[in-house]
Amino acid sequence: MTTTTARSANHSRTLQLVHIAMFAALMAIGANIASFLIIGGVPITLQTFFSILAGILLGSRIGAISMIVYAFIGLAGVPVFAKFSGGMDTLISPTFGFILSYIFVAYIVGLIVEKWPSKKGFIIAALTGTAINYLFGTNWMYAAYKLWFAAPEGFTYQLAWAWMAVPLPKDLILAVLAGLFGYRLRPIIQKYR
Repeated sequence: MTTTTARSANHSRTLQLVHIAMFAALMAIGANIASFLIIGGVPITLQTFFSILAGILLGSRIGAISMIVYAFIGLAGVPVFAKFSGGMDTLISPTFGFILSYIFVAYIVGLIVEKWPSKKGFIIAALTGTAINYLFGTNWMYAAYKLWFAAPEGFTYQLAWAWMAVPLPKDLILAVLAGLFGYRLRPIIQKYR
């Protein structure tokens, strides 16, 4: 391996680490930027937006790794989850399914844009990511309230989805914006990778 090739490989790895750290930090900011607004048991955050952008801008593998790093930072006790929470007890929280879903969101969104690199593909990828987030997170929340967490009085599967109807318009708009923003920004990011 030549010196130039080695230097280029090191530069690429360093950039990947910076991107992973940057998106883990953006997730922490997005978790708490508006998380004091809580509907039912669900804080309103910007995490879905940032997990979609991670998949679009970093690709499936690095995007998912950035979400894994974010989850591990929070599980280690750093207060990066919504409402400035963190720690291993988050594993049994009704909203932990959303945290797990961000890994899948980034990965699937990244796969879609890698295979369908058009503006339409980016928007569809972002909307698919939002759907994954809602399906995984809401079903986890319902199961948590029914199986191991104290459910609110009269809690049903329909009520869990009714709680999610409140942030849905915001998340759909942000998904489209993430798709459009990512479509414009991805070529710039890719040029430096």
